[in-house]
Amino acid sequence: MTFWWRTEPPLWSLLLWPLEAGYRAGAALHRLGTRPSRAGVPVISVGNLTVGGSGKTPVAMHLAARLLAAGRKPAILSRGYGRQSRESMLVRADSSASEAGDEPLLFARRGFMTWVGKSRARLARRAVEQGADVLLLDDGLQHHALERDLDVIVADATNPLGNGALLPRGPLRERPEALRRVRRGLLWLTRCDLPRHPRTAELLSLGFPSVESAVEARAADLRGKRVFLFAAIARPERFVETVLVLGASVAGERWFRDHHLFTAAELTALRRDAAGVQLLTTEKDFVRLADAAGIAQLPIELKILRGEDALEKALREIL
Repeated sequence: MTFWWRTEPPLWSLLLWPLEAGYRAGAALHRLGTRPSRAGVPVISVGNLTVGGSGKTPVAMHLAARLLAAGRKPAILSRGYGRQSRESMLVRADSSASEAGDEPLLFARRGFMTWVGKSRARLARRAVEQGADVLLLDDGLQHHALERDLDVIVADATNPLGNGALLPRGPLRERPEALRRVRRGLLWLTRCDLPRHPRTAELLSLGFPSVESAVEARAADLRGKRVFLFAAIARPERFVETVLVLGASVAGERWFRDHHLFTAAELTALRRDAAGVQLLTTEKDFVRLADAAGIAQLPIELKILRGEDALEKALREIL
C-alpha cells in the first residue's frame, strides 16, 4: 500500500471512505465495549498509531533489555500476528515462526520471556504465575483488555502519520487526537538520525515526554559488499536505506507481504536470482526461514539520541 505513505490520499481512495468510516465506528465500539482488568504488576504498552513500520519491535526489545539489566523480570505479551497456531504458549528459542509468530520468536531468541495468545489478560496471569514482575504489552495501544501503567507510543519521525487517513484508506489505526485518552504516555520517535517530517510536530504538541532514537546494525560490516535483499516487512524501503548507509551496494531485491512464511521453492528462487551475491534479510525475516543456508541477517539495536532522562523518569514512576 505505497499510497498510504504519501502526503495526501489519492483522489481515487475516496472510494474507500465508507470502509474507513466503518473501521472508525468498529474501533470505537470495541473500545467502549471492553472492560479492562488489572494484572497485579506494572504493565507497559508498546504500540503505534499506524499499521507496521514504526520501529516498535526494537523499542520493545530495548525496554525488555533495560528492565532485565535493572533486576526486573519482564515478560512480553504478544498476539503473535501471522502465526498458524491458536494455542496460548510460552515461546521458546526453538519454537517455530508458524506456531509462535515471527516477532515473539525474535523476542524469545533474544532471551526474553515471551508469551503469545489471543487473550493477553490470560497471558498476563500465566506470566505473573511464572515469576514476571513487569509486563510489556506488544502492539498494545489499541488493546483495551488490560489496564496499562504506561503507554509507549512509537512513531517514525520521517513519516509518522502517512497520508493521515484511517484504514483502509491510509495506515492509521486511529488519529493523533485519540491519544488524549492516554493517562500516562511516552512518545518514542524512531529514525531521528534522518530528516524529520513536519507532521512529527503534531505528535509532539500532545505534550507527552519524548524519546528520540536511531537504529544501528549489530556486528555487521557491509562496507564495499554487494548484496541481494529480500524481506517480508511493512516498509522494505527502510531496509534498503539501512543497508546503503552501512556501505553496501544493492545488486537486487525482492519483497513479500508482511509476515510471509517463505516456502522452499521461494528460497530456491532467491538463491538463483542472487547469482552468487550475498543474500541478506532482516533479523525478523530470518527467524521465518526453514533453511537459512547461505543467507545472512542484519540484526539492529536502538540507540537513544535524546530523552534518556524522560525514559528513566517514566519507568521509575510505575515500577
